[in-house]
Amino acid sequence: MGRLPPHDPHGSMIGRLVRRFLQGIRKLPGLARTHWMFSIVLVLGLTGRALTMAAYRPALFYIDSANYLTNRFTLSPTAQDPLGYSLILRALLDIGHLSLVVAVQHGAALAMAVCMYALLHRKGAARWLGALATAPVLLDAYQWQIEQNILSDSLFLAMVAFAVTILAWNRRPSWKAVAGAGLLLGCASVVRTVGEATFVPAAIYVVIVLGPTWRRRLASGALLAVLFAVPLAANAIYASADTGGSVQSSQNLLYGRVATVADCARVPSSLKSLCPAGSVAYRKSLGPDYYAHDPSSPDTDAGTTEINLFDHWVLLHQPLAVAEAVGRDFLQLFVSPRTTVSGGTAISRWQFQTSLPTWTGTPNEIRSLIQESGGSGSGHLNLGLSAWLRHYQLDGGYTPGWFFGAALLAGLSGIVRRRSWMRAQALLWTGTGVVLLLGADVFEFSWRYQLPALVFLPMGGAFALITRKRPLLESFPDDVDAAATEGFHARYGADVEFGPVVVLIAAYNEAESIGAVLDRLPAECHRMRVCPLVVVDGATDDTAAEAIEHGAFTCVAPTNRGQGAALRLGYQLAHAGGARYVVTTDADGQYDTSKLPRLLSPIVNDEADFVSGSRVLGRDESGNRIRNAGCHFFAALVSLLMLQRVTDTSFGLRAMRTEVPVSVTLRQPQYQSSELLIGVMSHGWRVHEVPMTIARRDAGQTKKGNALVYGSRYARVVLGTWWRVRRSAKTSRSNSTNLVTNTTP
Repeated sequence: MGRLPPHDPHGSMIGRLVRRFLQGIRKLPGLARTHWMFSIVLVLGLTGRALTMAAYRPALFYIDSANYLTNRFTLSPTAQDPLGYSLILRALLDIGHLSLVVAVQHGAALAMAVCMYALLHRKGAARWLGALATAPVLLDAYQWQIEQNILSDSLFLAMVAFAVTILAWNRRPSWKAVAGAGLLLGCASVVRTVGEATFVPAAIYVVIVLGPTWRRRLASGALLAVLFAVPLAANAIYASADTGGSVQSSQNLLYGRVATVADCARVPSSLKSLCPAGSVAYRKSLGPDYYAHDPSSPDTDAGTTEINLFDHWVLLHQPLAVAEAVGRDFLQLFVSPRTTVSGGTAISRWQFQTSLPTWTGTPNEIRSLIQESGGSGSGHLNLGLSAWLRHYQLDGGYTPGWFFGAALLAGLSGIVRRRSWMRAQALLWTGTGVVLLLGADVFEFSWRYQLPALVFLPMGGAFALITRKRPLLESFPDDVDAAATEGFHARYGADVEFGPVVVLIAAYNEAESIGAVLDRLPAECHRMRVCPLVVVDGATDDTAAEAIEHGAFTCVAPTNRGQGAALRLGYQLAHAGGARYVVTTDADGQYDTSKLPRLLSPIVNDEADFVSGSRVLGRDESGNRIRNAGCHFFAALVSLLMLQRVTDTSFGLRAMRTEVPVSVTLRQPQYQSSELLIGVMSHGWRVHEVPMTIARRDAGQTKKGNALVYGSRYARVVLGTWWRVRRSAKTSRSNSTNLVTNTTP
């Protein structure tokens, strides 16, 4: 038996955690530089929150603040507000005072934004997109203001966001992640009752992403439900043991909603006393909040049973009227300016003031709350900071409605798109935002209850905009190139020789059309033999078999990497096989290969090294007007960048000397036509265009995505390639100036 290692006092769990923390601190400067856009937004959000804490000390108080603070002593389950936030206050105020509470609320919001950005980065979102999606919650002054209040909203939002992040972190969440998210959502529902609605999108997400069998999906959904129910059940058991009854319901809030739309002429006589006076239009102008809380409201002296009967009668007999009122309030977020909405609570309640607000009572009552919470004296206001915060908030320091609308539409579009991973993420975040907004609007409209839009709608929209780009290709040959070349030589021999002209076709799942395209190729061009070469890019159908059957040299790549990778492999094979010219065309039948003589003429006559067809100079019969417009745009962009006029940067029918493409750095696995063109132009090869026609596809469908996706990716390749060759040229000039003698190749 070996000797035990000596005891290491620094090897404890606490020691390891400390070391990891210090390692993380050392990495922060590098992370900040890499993610500089988010770092700027984060620092601005931190600064705004610090100014808020300095302007209003120790906290801001609203009408509900006194209820939360008072109930932390008694923890009465029959209070109007749920117990969760009072429990949090009790824990925090046992170790600190109100400044600690608001510091925790501000810190939770910052941590929430960091988690949101980290999730987007993990899922492949561009850094600018991650910064944009988190900017609303970091920079919106209404969010700063609510965090400074002794209210449950900010911690509730953070708890829900953390739970959703846990679910979304891995492509398929583990059992621990499902259990943890369910428990956290349940705890959030004890902080704010509207959190119960978040179970629906979470459950749908779990059922969608966890598979592959329905047994596994149902088991994971059941686990989420059980853990979600634990805090709610504990709350209900506590209420029953404490009072012998149930938790306080939201019946007065629901009454406020139905009272504004009730048709009093139809209400039964036994319930007439609960129907407010005045027309429906008048009641809507007062709003649900008035009838739910005003002492003169008809429900003030009514019993619970009577109010419930009235609520149920209106919901049963006037469902469309109630739905219309809720829908109208839901739309206010997107169409209304940041002013008080008719029938809603005053927006001034959620705006910074240049005097201490007294929503919760007189200054003496506020002083008593502060002293009871471990503080001393009364509230303190910094007039200069409060005035600056107010100007910032009113003069644009908030998220406009059109941004929320765009984020919602993007998120909804992501839900209906085909890619399941994107659909599930968009559904989880957008769905959570929608149920929280609707859940609040069922009772009343308040700008306070619109804050979930800051967190969840931009995230859902960001996931819908994520495009999973393929990684750049390694230098030729990579492992896939080597395997494909080995298989090619095993089929045709190590010393395979092509004719002078090679027609190169990159094909992926084109079994329906590849045969017809090969049959249309001419046997000769300019009295030179034409050899078709098909590079099959990891196809899962019979593309390779069809190509071989129709007499083409066929190279099969074992992995699908993209058209650019397949063409690069084909260029190298053609050059190594002794071909003089290589012509590229597509496998979908859109290009007329009978025009090869016309395409090759400028090269054969030594007038050009690279010739591309042009639909702008010729005709576009594809029927895709958006792509045609994009063709003109990118031609103008490349012409401007390269100071050389081109009319079509993405025409698939091209001809070139075989030494041309192998002299250019090709790294793009897809959308490679512009990379090749810019590389050829930057190397000084002679480029020429000839009029050509692009027709409709013979079969299949494009693999390039919709027009928006295609355009954004193509633009990234154009600008990225131009910047790369520009830097390369600068580096070459810089290095050459340091040489004693220069030689010309």
